[in-house]
Amino acid sequence: MKFVIVFVALFALAYAAPGNIDGDAQTLLYKSDVGPEVWNSAYETSNGIKADEDGKAINVGTDHESIVVHGSYSFVADDGKTYSVNYIADENGFQPQGEHLPKAV
Repeated sequence: MKFVIVFVALFALAYAAPGNIDGDAQTLLYKSDVGPEVWNSAYETSNGIKADEDGKAINVGTDHESIVVHGSYSFVADDGKTYSVNYIADENGFQPQGEHLPKAV
């Protein structure tokens, strides 16, 4: 159940990314393979939004059950530039990386 919650949260994050909001955007690609312990998904729209992720449940059935997700998303912002974020989400939290994001010291 935890992985479903994180999957939906990450999908919502990618969907809500700022950029050219185009109500007429078309879905160019949509792939989804969701199993009980492993999943992957990808989508791309005609207005430049792209996202993909792979996730898996680990330590299933133990007190240390958790999920690990690797993914990325990109979008075209109002300034016309494409911004990309690669991320890992695991027991250490959401860890995004992108050229436009501040770097940890």
